[in-house]
Amino acid sequence: MKIDIDGLTEAELIDLNNRVVERLKLLNQMRAHAQMLEFRIGDRVSFQPEGRPLLVGMLTRYNKKTVTVITENGEHWNVAPGLLRRVNSSQSADNASANVIQLHRK
Repeated sequence: MKIDIDGLTEAELIDLNNRVVERLKLLNQMRAHAQMLEFRIGDRVSFQPEGRPLLVGMLTRYNKKTVTVITENGEHWNVAPGLLRRVNSSQSADNASANVIQLHRK
């Protein structure tokens, strides 16, 4: 569908622009929502902020365009769902076992 914008008045162009911007925002929110649904509250996830090492944490909340992740060192991050990766349970078990001390029975 083509729209001949040459024949539109300034008011019609402004209205068209506002409608296009709102539609693009809606599409962006729908895409973010679909990506959020790939994760559940309580999932262990990882992400890498620019200039920082890989961070691992737990997804704790869905926001409008982002999710909140609390990292292992207690930092709260709002992260776009497209930047998240699920942490495998085997990776999680390896990390957990590093913090477990084996006690020997007598």
